[in-house]
Amino acid sequence: MGREWLRRRAGVLAMRDFRRFYAGYATSLLGSSMSTVAIAWAVLDNGGSATGLGFVFAANVVSQVLMLPIAGAIADRLGRRRVMLAADVLRCGAQASLAVALFAGRPPLWLFVLLAWLVGTGEAFFAPSQDALTVEIAPRNQLGNANALYGLARSATRIGGPALGGILVALAGPAVVVAVDAASYAASVLALSLLTMPGGTAGTATAGTATAGTATAGRRSLWLDMTEGWAEFRSRKWLSVVTVQFAFFNLITWAPWMLLGPVLGHAYLGGAAVWGAIMAMQGAGAIVAGLACIGRKPARPMVVATIGSFCYALPDIPMALHASAPWVAAAAFSCGAGSALFGTYFDTAMQQQVPPEMLARVSSLTLFPAYGVGVIGYAVDGPLAAAFGTTAVFAVGAVYGLASSAAVLSLRSVRAVRWRGEDEPAVSASSPPPGARRRRPASPPP
Repeated sequence: MGREWLRRRAGVLAMRDFRRFYAGYATSLLGSSMSTVAIAWAVLDNGGSATGLGFVFAANVVSQVLMLPIAGAIADRLGRRRVMLAADVLRCGAQASLAVALFAGRPPLWLFVLLAWLVGTGEAFFAPSQDALTVEIAPRNQLGNANALYGLARSATRIGGPALGGILVALAGPAVVVAVDAASYAASVLALSLLTMPGGTAGTATAGTATAGTATAGRRSLWLDMTEGWAEFRSRKWLSVVTVQFAFFNLITWAPWMLLGPVLGHAYLGGAAVWGAIMAMQGAGAIVAGLACIGRKPARPMVVATIGSFCYALPDIPMALHASAPWVAAAAFSCGAGSALFGTYFDTAMQQQVPPEMLARVSSLTLFPAYGVGVIGYAVDGPLAAAFGTTAVFAVGAVYGLASSAAVLSLRSVRAVRWRGEDEPAVSASSPPPGARRRRPASPPP
């Protein structure tokens, strides 16, 4: 009975390919969360300022913004695993180069910026490819569990990674931690290279539709691939609406929490230790909700995801009211739980609804506005807080977050998205009905 419960809840881990990929993915997440602390420390130790550190972090994000529009099309064109391997090799090389430079002495700021740009470029190609690869290595009836496990790995490493990275920086220095991050990307490369894709063996370049995409790559333009991805994305109203919602959500609601939250944590909540505990509570909420998602198959996944999105706005409320740390921590816990619900069921709905051959392109189009618009918040929230006060900035963020989720939940197209069974393949929303496809005369051979 216990074995059956485990199979139903986390049976995706019984799949060898998913298990291998997940191990490599979780390892690289841990390395990345550790190196964030190490890089910040290294920049400051080398005489850099907060402005210089901002340039390093901005380089990572801006490179993702610029690369995401084409990343998904290239992944669908050349093969998701092939692109992910290249992305991890690039990130491994960048972090290894930074580690060598740190061991050798005091690298200049421009080198930190350049290597952060390369790491961000790798992330831009990896993320949409991962969404598409998941449908190849996980059974269709286990996609929800796979996404819940991804969320658990992200939440756990966000809690443990910075703490472990800080300890290692204190004991061994930033260079060692950055080298560990490079090794974690190498572990992900190894895991990806060992996958046995459908229709191939370990180490083959592509699988399924990706193979067909590679075969036709020479006869199609990248622009045409991107145009088809845009048409697929635009044809699904629920997907485009949620994408727009979160682009402005990151700008109005989330950026104040991430940028101004530590400022208020320093000013009145009790300092770095208290703020760290609040962030840990947010991660704990995501872990609890992620565990609860495993094995669940809601009939209307986007309804559950949108309900979860209400929780993103909750931390802005106690911050606007200058509430005490326990209230902020409770809101942060709820925010983490809501993020797990949204991430799990939004990703699953997209994987179930969008045809696999277009999934990386569509995924990149959902990510691009979130980065492109959301990053503006980090530039404007400081001046806005200086001009109008932090209370006003957080209050606007809370109102937008709650109102936008309510508006999305009221849409019929969002409520109409249903959980697809294993025997219900995704069909392009712009495709003609099956009967029309059967009546269409066969195309002549090329």
